[in-house]
Amino acid sequence: MILRRRRSALYMPASNPRAIAKARSLACDVVILDLEDAVAPDEKAAARNRVVAEVGTGGFGTRELVVRINALDTPWGADDIAALRSIGVDAVLVPKISDAVDLAAVRAALGTDGPPIWAMIETCGGVLELPGIARAAAGSRLTALIAGTNDLAKELRCRPGGSAAPWRGRWC
Repeated sequence: MILRRRRSALYMPASNPRAIAKARSLACDVVILDLEDAVAPDEKAAARNRVVAEVGTGGFGTRELVVRINALDTPWGADDIAALRSIGVDAVLVPKISDAVDLAAVRAALGTDGPPIWAMIETCGGVLELPGIARAAAGSRLTALIAGTNDLAKELRCRPGGSAAPWRGRWC
């Protein structure tokens, strides 16, 4: 497996054409067109169509082009997967992966020729299931694990602005 250095990833709302146009000129390693948190529910379908059109237009240079879809258990997830199966993105970033079963569902939905999968781990359950998710990666196109720190902090009821200093010695 070839590892690619990714120093910066820029999330851009897929509902904002100016932001997507700007992403083509920014110095970043990865552009992530976000269909999930950055898009209002009533704009999801239009944003999905915009992503398909923008990917077809190209112009992102050597940047990896990734699309964060809506979770498969939402009203939009299956349509996101169907639209992205074969449009030429470098990966599909799937939120709320909690276990190997979730990963298998994504793999099945994308089909055998679909793009690589980036799994976003955003729950305590997902963190606890990381060994199983990593083992399942051998039979999938999983190429990246992403920490969804905001949702994880929310689930853990972390206070905004708190210091990590008391915990650093325990982590390192």
